[in-house]
Amino acid sequence: MKIALAQIAPRFLDRDATLDRVVRAIDDAAAAGASLVAFGEATVPGYPIWLERTGGARFDDDLQKTFFARYLDQSVSIARGQLDGVCDAARRGRIAVVLGIAERGDDRGGHTIYCSRVFVDASGSVLSVHRKLVPTYDERLVWGAGDGAGLVTHPVGPFVVGALNCWENWMPLARAALYAQGESLRVAIWPGSERNTRDITRFVALEGRSFVASVGTLLRPQDIGDEVPARDALLEGGEAFFTDGGSCVAAPDGAWVVEPVVGREELVLADLDPEVVRRERQNFDPSGHYSRPDVLRVSVDRARQSVLDD
Repeated sequence: MKIALAQIAPRFLDRDATLDRVVRAIDDAAAAGASLVAFGEATVPGYPIWLERTGGARFDDDLQKTFFARYLDQSVSIARGQLDGVCDAARRGRIAVVLGIAERGDDRGGHTIYCSRVFVDASGSVLSVHRKLVPTYDERLVWGAGDGAGLVTHPVGPFVVGALNCWENWMPLARAALYAQGESLRVAIWPGSERNTRDITRFVALEGRSFVASVGTLLRPQDIGDEVPARDALLEGGEAFFTDGGSCVAAPDGAWVVEPVVGREELVLADLDPEVVRRERQNFDPSGHYSRPDVLRVSVDRARQSVLDD
């Protein structure tokens, strides 16, 4: 099965312009013959880079409120149909999509943002939305804590696909929950950095005896428009990249299928053979013959958290 990793840049804090880029990448992936295309963490409308650059932890700070208000306004509401274009592109290309978004939680009052992974199948249906269980470090200043409602897998061709956001891929029990559902292809979505993807991609592939596709975004000064608050403060470091990609694919034996791609926008393509999974499961199957459910088990609460009991 051919897969595509869309290492693209968002139009920072511009939902509609970024979704246009996403749709183009889906069309390109489908034209290349891919059965699945994946995007990085919070691709739409971008990763909250201002936190470490503008004193994100300052309480009751006017600039932080301005950034948050803009981020909330440009975050994605699935209930309001803001992913309809993505669903249409998936249906048009008969391609599954794994997309990282900053999600506006309309089911929680509409003013909290979640770092979410959306799975759209080849018919254009949103099958699951997984909200990041624990935002990492300063991310907690803008993203709420998620739940287990989307901690599920989905079949795509000969594979069972699971996907986690960024450092969730370091969480042993989150990984185990996907292994237990027959995962044979992990999509790990990241903001974009080779230092995040190089080691863990191969490690998770070896542990799960699965293919692992890590996908990150790019973010460059030219992707930040003049309308973005405090743009000069964001750019004053002079870096060529805020995030530089690092998308890569590892095989179930830990070998590289595609080594990390850094510093350029690219539709990364890889052909995956399910027989390689079957071969590597011969000596280790983490939820099958090399498990001990009489001793060790994982319990998952898949309820969508709410403050209201109907």
